[in-house]
Amino acid sequence: MFEILSLKNGIENVSGFFCDGVNCGLRPNSEQGDLAFIRSEKISNIAAVYTTNRFAAAPIQHALRYGKVFEGNFILMNAKNANAMTGKKGIEDIEEILDALPKELELVNPVMSSTGVIGYRLPKEKIFAGIEKLDFNAKNSDAAATSIMTTDQFKKELCFQVTLEGGSSFTIAAIAKGAGMINPAMATMLCFITTDAAVPKEEMQELLQGATDSSFNKISVDGDTSTNDTVYLMANGASGVYDKEAFKVALDRITFELAMMILKDGEGSNKVVAFEVVGAKDDNEAKIAAVNLSNSLLVKTALFGEDPNWGRIASTIGASGIECSEETLKIYYDNLLIYSSQKPQLDKKTEERAYKIMKQESFKIRCELGMGEGSYTAYGCDLSYEYVKINAEYRT
Repeated sequence: MFEILSLKNGIENVSGFFCDGVNCGLRPNSEQGDLAFIRSEKISNIAAVYTTNRFAAAPIQHALRYGKVFEGNFILMNAKNANAMTGKKGIEDIEEILDALPKELELVNPVMSSTGVIGYRLPKEKIFAGIEKLDFNAKNSDAAATSIMTTDQFKKELCFQVTLEGGSSFTIAAIAKGAGMINPAMATMLCFITTDAAVPKEEMQELLQGATDSSFNKISVDGDTSTNDTVYLMANGASGVYDKEAFKVALDRITFELAMMILKDGEGSNKVVAFEVVGAKDDNEAKIAAVNLSNSLLVKTALFGEDPNWGRIASTIGASGIECSEETLKIYYDNLLIYSSQKPQLDKKTEERAYKIMKQESFKIRCELGMGEGSYTAYGCDLSYEYVKINAEYRT
């Protein structure tokens, strides 16, 4: 048995971790930070899940030299510049920046993580000046969380304290950024998870990959996969406490809740929708259908317009290439049946009830295929005028 308690603020609650954020001029004419760090007093086990985009950004290419599980104690993060598609020079810039960090920090395998516009090298002089402003003994999770934001409308920060049956406890906390270019296939989203739990090195990747697959890899804002998508898990063991079951539950919960925050923030989105597909031939076919629904622009615009047009749901499933039949298909909004072959047309009462469901901030679209036992749930949001405006003006 164990208990999970939410704590106020984030990384600053985790023993042995420090964090801060400052403005170094990457975000001009603003007091909001654009350069941040996370540092562990002790050498940590670090696991990583990265984007599957073939044009992975320079920070990922640099970090991969250590493998996906390695020992280290420092992550430097910047906003407004992705350092992607910058070739070998982009990696050399990272090495030069990390070499400029104070030697007294005794850094081991430091890495960098970036987000922002693709195709430009990092403005090193600004970052060097920013390094001089960072307080490497600070515990300022708010500054770190806000410094990694780009088009985010709010910071994403969580912390849980997990108490085991005998009274011992550990803490896990995370910050994340992401609002647009969200279709993580990994792993523009970043997530940094810290814990003082004594997680064995050999279990790190399994736990992180499982948590990522059940959270970030189930969401879609716009169907685009960034060059920079990254999730890091740092475990410094400072508490001396570990229980695999309790840690897995806490890790899965923190990543899922952060993923839902990203959807809620989806660059002008108003609704978070679960697309549950059941009765598919197998789980893989259910996943294909659910992911297609979460990515469909026509479905997203219908959600924004609060239009209970089940035809867009059915059409997307049929176009996904999986086994399906209009004779066995049933579509529900929450618990309201809006399509079956016996009742394909919406009557006035059903349509009015559907409208009320679609006005909610969150609801579920359930599709029963009647083909087998496969099931999968993906998560998406609506697509608004604001999304087009934000991304049309991204560089301006």
